[in-house]
Amino acid sequence: MKNFDKIFIWITILFSAILILINLFFPKSMISSTGIFRIETNRIMQEISDGNEINIDDYQTISGVYECLGDNFYSSDAPCVFREIDGKLYRIEYREMARKNSRILCFINLMTIMIFVVLFLIVFYIRQTMIKPFHEISELPYRLAKGNLTIPLKETRLRYFGKFIWGLDMLREELENARYREMERAKREKTAILSISHDIKTPLSAIKLYAKAIADDLYSDAEKQRASAENINKKANEIEHYVRELTSKLSGDLMEFHVQKKEEYISAVMQKIDAYYSDKLKISGTEFVIKHYADCFISCDPERLEEVLQNIMENAIKYGDGRSICIEISDEEDCKLITISNSGNTLPDTEISHIFDSFWRGSNAEKVAGNGLGLYICRRLMNEMDGDIFAEIRGDMFCVTVVCRKID
Repeated sequence: MKNFDKIFIWITILFSAILILINLFFPKSMISSTGIFRIETNRIMQEISDGNEINIDDYQTISGVYECLGDNFYSSDAPCVFREIDGKLYRIEYREMARKNSRILCFINLMTIMIFVVLFLIVFYIRQTMIKPFHEISELPYRLAKGNLTIPLKETRLRYFGKFIWGLDMLREELENARYREMERAKREKTAILSISHDIKTPLSAIKLYAKAIADDLYSDAEKQRASAENINKKANEIEHYVRELTSKLSGDLMEFHVQKKEEYISAVMQKIDAYYSDKLKISGTEFVIKHYADCFISCDPERLEEVLQNIMENAIKYGDGRSICIEISDEEDCKLITISNSGNTLPDTEISHIFDSFWRGSNAEKVAGNGLGLYICRRLMNEMDGDIFAEIRGDMFCVTVVCRKID
């Protein structure tokens, strides 16, 4: 913002310098004095004829009047004319009048000032309607990083950044909702842990009591020893039940997914995937092909489906050998099958059934960064869109297929 404000200062300095230079070095233009000179020459001739004395100060263009009295009469370098008056020859010298053309200079000054004002207003308009709002928006990432998620973004009246601000505000709201959901989940988990840990205390105390009694040989009767062992087993089963309950509560869904299903051409989604990855894979030298397909309407959330395909593509880039990635779209009954295949499969067949589990990473992912959630998210999203996703190995190719419902 400060750097942009310097533009105002430099514009002002520049135009001020231009105005000064124009007024200092504007070329002089000769004012035609022919008419005045002739009139004053005639007046002088008349005055001489009448025998009157000539006063040069009374004339605007005449600088001197000399009678021919010697050879030096013709030696003057001053501009002059010669006139014969009453039989005598006179040299009448005149001065050239020169001044700046004030009208042209005034017009140039006016036009320069007008250009300066227009340019200044344009720059000021850009500053107020574009630069200043964008400067305010640039503070948002800092606010989000600090956890300030409650202040909504205000759109400017001219809406130059309408969609951009709308998207940032949606991000802010989503982060705020995610933080709220995370706090609620943490609260539920903590409550569950405290509740179950309290319930475990009773059977655990009983187990410790029976174990101490057996250790101290308080039960000499075999029947009582057997009863104590059965009670220990019973209390252990109670603890096992509580542990299973706790595990069930803590292993629930990690994330909430919001999907808005609608009708969309499959080509609209594929064009975005093609546009994003064509140049990217061309740079890395990977052959990328989208085979010909028949376009149709499918039931999906276009943005979520694009997210699913991007996740699969990123996995193909990370875990493939970089030779080729192919997308093939086929039909099966009332569904469209989008299959993404990459060469260089390194995943064993025995692990294929686990790749859609949360936090699971294959044996081929040791040297690749990740958290094991990508394909889990893909499966959840496809389930929300009434679709499906599965994977298979075809020789050296690893294939992930996304199933979308067609709309007639």
